[in-house]
Amino acid sequence: MPKKRSLTKKLLTWYRANKRSMPWRDHPDPYAVWVSEIMLQQTRVETVVPYFERWMMRFTTIGKLAAASQQDVLNLWEGLGYYSRARNLHKAAQVVVDEHQGALPADLSALQKLPGVGRYTAGAIASLGFGLDAPVVDGNIKRVLARIFNVEEAVDTTVGEKRIWALAEEYLPGGEAKDYNQALMELGATICTPRNPKCETCPVNTICEANKLDLQGERPVTKPKAEVPHYTVAAAVIQKRGRVLLAQRPADGLLGGMWEYPGGKQEDGESLPVCLRREIREELGVKIKVGEELGLYRHAYSHFRVTLHAFLCELKVGKPKAIEAQAIKWVWLKDLGDYPMGKLDRMISETIVAKR
Repeated sequence: MPKKRSLTKKLLTWYRANKRSMPWRDHPDPYAVWVSEIMLQQTRVETVVPYFERWMMRFTTIGKLAAASQQDVLNLWEGLGYYSRARNLHKAAQVVVDEHQGALPADLSALQKLPGVGRYTAGAIASLGFGLDAPVVDGNIKRVLARIFNVEEAVDTTVGEKRIWALAEEYLPGGEAKDYNQALMELGATICTPRNPKCETCPVNTICEANKLDLQGERPVTKPKAEVPHYTVAAAVIQKRGRVLLAQRPADGLLGGMWEYPGGKQEDGESLPVCLRREIREELGVKIKVGEELGLYRHAYSHFRVTLHAFLCELKVGKPKAIEAQAIKWVWLKDLGDYPMGKLDRMISETIVAKR
């Protein structure tokens, strides 16, 4: 096992000489740390930077975020994906205003009670924002510690995760958690990468157990991945006098609160037009005529893939009702950008606008 002082000294020296400049590091107040950490979950740094900068310009304080509408929040988040993160940030900001006078609490237990704030995010806010001695474990840190300590347990199991958290806590240097935690994250992002790690330039290569055993390519151990399902979906672009009908998804769940073109998954034995007529009858309580196909769109989510067929449609019988959606609305084409959408529905909107 590497000695604590040797490991922490090497990491801190390397980090302080090599850390990248990032906007949230340039003004590391707790609110900026919180926003950046939520945005960085399952998202690359270069993607996050412009979103973070726009967010901090628009919602300069937690109070301003709390007072914003959910639609404004989702509009600013659009394109980052995993939209529950934005909804939870918004809800948590309202809790902070109501229960903590608009300032994040400098307490791990209180932080973890906020919507969307788990053990990792609470530790990041506590250590990076408040300078408290709190460990953190994200994907990068799991990988780094699994290699340094040659962790044989799968890190995405209860046993493996418990081992990693124990190591993160045991080796945390008192009074230097802010830089140490960031050093681990930085090492994982730039040198101790998932594939082809740059072990020859790693500051801890001489004490890394996996490197000594030439096992870095086999660490971290993870559970076998399940097959990713694929769904075929049909969406209706229902038009009426220069407007199109949008439906707002339920508040909870995938793309909660976002706007979309109504439709749904194709069932076994259904043609796409039959699927679409059924879905629109179930969702809106109306009958439609399915016209020409507007476009075909593909997207991969975290746990499944979608192929979406969009069709131009006409209302035939009935007045649309929000049976399965939060709300429905007839929207002018020029206003489509005001309605937050997932990637597939935004692509449909762009096609409609381009063809008008």
